[in-house]
Order: sequence, then structure tokens, then C-alpha cells
Amino acid sequence: QVQLVESGGGLVQAGESLRLACTASGVTFPTYTMGWFRQAPGKGREFVAVIGWTGGTALYADSVKGRFTISRDNAKKTVYLQMNSLKPEDTAVYSCAARRFATPSPGLAYDSWGQGTQVTVSS
Repeated sequence: QVQLVESGGGLVQAGESLRLACTASGVTFPTYTMGWFRQAPGKGREFVAVIGWTGGTALYADSVKGRFTISRDNAKKTVYLQMNSLKPEDTAVYSCAARRFATPSPGLAYDSWGQGTQVTVSS
């Protein structure tokens, strides 16, 4: 079973940046499509971004387009989420997820999930 561990969260002021990382183990990482999701207090889980197993296709939620960038390093079995120009409404627990040989889409169902990392943006 694939194991996913997120890192890189923290407390920042509005307008600053963070880079999240999600490292996988127990899996042939280059064959997996990887996604990022977030969940704010009292709200449901929201799609943020997804990147295909080839690394050539990336999709983003409208709320983060132009500010967030998803990327992957297959040698390190890691997917990243670069978050720039952060806003208070970006505050949430961010989680990564994996699905083997999947076509990237916002509604993709995933097989495995990480535990999440907290991102807090103050005004």
C-alpha cells in the first residue's frame, strides 16, 4: 500500500509564499497521478491541483490559478505545491493523494491519501 507524507506547511502573512512537499513510499511513483486538496475549518475538502504521471499535464482550481504551481520529481518520489501570493482564504489543511495510471481531472477518485499539513495565512 502506498504511503504519502506531506511537509512544508506553516504560518505566513498574506502575500508570502510556501512550498509543500508530498513524498511517496511503497509505490512505483512515476506511474501515479498525484493531486493536492485542502480542507478549511468547518468546510468540505476542496480540489486544488493535479499532475499526471507523465508530468506533462497539470490542472488547477480557479481559486488558485496563477498563484499555485504543482510539480513532481520522480527520482525523489515527491510532488510539490508552490504557493505564491497567499491569501487568508488559503488557510486549510493541505493533503496529497495518489491514483495509478489516471488521467488528470478535478473529479478523479484517489486510492491513497496523506495525513495533511497545516497552512495558515494571516492578514
